[in-house]
Amino acid sequence: MDKVKIKRALISVSNKEGIVDFAKVLKGFDVEIISTGGTARALMNAGIEVVGISKVTKFPEMLDGRVKTLHPAIHGGLLAIRDSKEHMEQIKEHDIKPIDMVVVNLYPFAETITKKGVTMAEAIEQIDIGGPSMLRSAAKNFEGVAVVVNPEKYDEIISEMRKNDGYTSRATRLELAKEVFRLTAEYDTIISKYLDGEEDFPSLLNLKFEKIQDLRYGENPHQRAAYYKEINPPKHSLVFAEKLHGKELSFNNILDLEAAWSLCREFTVPAAVVIKHTNPCGVALGDDVTTAYEKAYAVDPVSAFGSVVALNRTVDVTVAEKIDSTFVEAVIAPAFLEEALEILTQKKNIRLMHMGEEREGLTSELDIKRVDGGILLQDIDMSLDERKDMKVVTKTQPTEKEWEDLLFGWRVAKHIKSNAILIARDLQAVGVGVGQMSRVDSSELAVKKAGGSKACKDSIVASDAFFPFRDSIDALAKVGIKAIIQPGGSMRDEEVIAACDEHKIAMVFTGKRHFRH
Repeated sequence: MDKVKIKRALISVSNKEGIVDFAKVLKGFDVEIISTGGTARALMNAGIEVVGISKVTKFPEMLDGRVKTLHPAIHGGLLAIRDSKEHMEQIKEHDIKPIDMVVVNLYPFAETITKKGVTMAEAIEQIDIGGPSMLRSAAKNFEGVAVVVNPEKYDEIISEMRKNDGYTSRATRLELAKEVFRLTAEYDTIISKYLDGEEDFPSLLNLKFEKIQDLRYGENPHQRAAYYKEINPPKHSLVFAEKLHGKELSFNNILDLEAAWSLCREFTVPAAVVIKHTNPCGVALGDDVTTAYEKAYAVDPVSAFGSVVALNRTVDVTVAEKIDSTFVEAVIAPAFLEEALEILTQKKNIRLMHMGEEREGLTSELDIKRVDGGILLQDIDMSLDERKDMKVVTKTQPTEKEWEDLLFGWRVAKHIKSNAILIARDLQAVGVGVGQMSRVDSSELAVKKAGGSKACKDSIVASDAFFPFRDSIDALAKVGIKAIIQPGGSMRDEEVIAACDEHKIAMVFTGKRHFRH
């Protein structure tokens, strides 16, 4: 069926925004309206004539409203195929009339479970049964029934009915049905996840993501791509970043923004991160955000060309002028002053991403990685390792200044692709050795990126995993490294510690590895 005349509609909504105006328009097309409970009262209070659900089912609402629409008089009217003579004769025989439109939205389960102190009993009462049943029945029979679950669609449907003398088109009904099945799948996923409780790795994993936008392409132009967000993500997630200016985000921009922001929010003092290909080519802390950015940029100005920058403070005029002096793909920050925006928006392509001032701390969500035919699931490596849980294993003790740099370097190292070696001094990355097949190679690369042995003097080193041999220690000692932080746990820890003692290098064991593949 292409066009369907709306003669009879069932309305039962928890979100009553706009429903009175929508129902008035339906009445203008002489549509009979069936309604339930609070929705019926709201419509009648607005002077809209409705037929109570009990009059249709000839059965009272019962069990505190748990049972009211679960009845053949309702589902027969929804599921009967209009073009089937047999179906139409059957419902006529049982005095069931077709229902041409269902307007339903579900109990607010997701909103309920986010309330502080909500009990399981309270949450369970917000599991809608009749609503999803009606939605699914109507959506299955979209050839003859229009099903409306989203209040934002009211105006669109009204417009179509006005253009078509009260009829809806098949194309519209199909799109509405698709929206229903997406919603009910999401609804059940949220309930299932809630009931799983502390079971982070359930035997059956249901993942639900909503598309934010299509992307021009993926990592490379020949790859298709789209950007999705999880259902009910943490409030300070990247998916909530507002683009204030610039070109559309690319696949690679989003990955780099995630890398930049996740590292930058490790710190509560002013911090700046410069990211290239998801690795930090510059990181620093400062008394203010401009100082932090200047220090971060100075780590590797060549690599900083075409980078993504993250700042954990408001972008003011001073730091905006510094950023504007080079080519940057994107900047992400809690906020931008208007004067800073005037400077940065002179370049039409730079993406400016506003994260908002609210800080929830580090996320505790799960990390998903795709493999051929499956996925891997793990906790996100965002825990804060504290000094009190670390152990100095050498005769030489770190100075307080070295401790500051060690703790800074340790936080940064876990955001660098393995094998990771970070050389740092004065709360600034000096050289970054990233993604090498051996720790010796990463150490040599870090020294090279720092600008040679003179630049490394009196610095510290953070290593994301243990040193399997003393060769890296000997190499680092030659360039003047004074302290090293690493997980420990190698079969040759004693050999590595002995090498540090020979070179009078302080070494700290964290007891925790931070591989990043």
